[in-house]
Amino acid sequence: MILNPRLRSRLMRFLLHPLEAAVASVAYGVFAALPIDAASALGGWLTRTFGPRLAISKRAVANLGRAYPEKDAGEIAKIVRGMWDNLGRTAAEYPHLGEIDIYGNDGRVEVVGAENVDLLRDDGRPGIFFSAHLGNWEILSLGATQRGLPLDQVYRAANNRLVEWLYRRGRAAVEGALIPKGAAGARQLIDSIKRGRHLAMLVDQKMNDGIAVPFFGQAAMTAPALAEFALRYDFPVAPARIFRLSGAHFRLVISPPLAFEKTGARQADVARAMARVNAIIEGWVRETPEQWLWLHNRWGA
Repeated sequence: MILNPRLRSRLMRFLLHPLEAAVASVAYGVFAALPIDAASALGGWLTRTFGPRLAISKRAVANLGRAYPEKDAGEIAKIVRGMWDNLGRTAAEYPHLGEIDIYGNDGRVEVVGAENVDLLRDDGRPGIFFSAHLGNWEILSLGATQRGLPLDQVYRAANNRLVEWLYRRGRAAVEGALIPKGAAGARQLIDSIKRGRHLAMLVDQKMNDGIAVPFFGQAAMTAPALAEFALRYDFPVAPARIFRLSGAHFRLVISPPLAFEKTGARQADVARAMARVNAIIEGWVRETPEQWLWLHNRWGA
């Protein structure tokens, strides 16, 4: 019997979603019970052991083949294992985000460019920090929170509301609104800007109705909102990147705000600005390719 899409969706929601949430809850509890370093190590071991065997890893392999045509299968497999290790560590560190003292003396996080957070915090204007799915990307917003600057973050809400609850619980120490993608989120985003708030945007995912911008030498559909807002409202845009140094130890680098050229040709100005943003992110990824989330359908149809 072939189920219609609506009935199949209901079955997914009422049968599989509770099972998914139960597994996620048990994993969250186990990681929360462990010290952060042990949790990170366990999460990394689990995902680098089983992740490469999952079907979705084929997308990572394909993406790496497009980005690095010169690499052989062994090199690509090594990056894929590293990607899964980083993803598992990031997930396992969620219950411990509130324990991380970004500016403390415990050596957990090295910070470069903290003065650039202060600059955007104190300039009396809204602003944007942009980053990518590298290292533990939640540390950017946590670092801003601990510097007295809440960031409203644009994100993709989980389909499973129970898993979404766990996600929000894990980042409870991070101040700022979570703005879901979509029409409702777009209105909330505009409202945040009008109220003079600051945004965090991960701009390395594909957006089907975005604009084609070079990324690793190939056209990639890219969300233009960051450049559109910065050019329209004339507020600063600062790149921020999180390196995973080893285990659950990191380096957070906040760069000075970018200056986007305004010629009056809106579409060209937006495309040029986003090309610059993509070039920055590409440089980050090339430096530590095993820490980027290659599972996105970045160049797909």
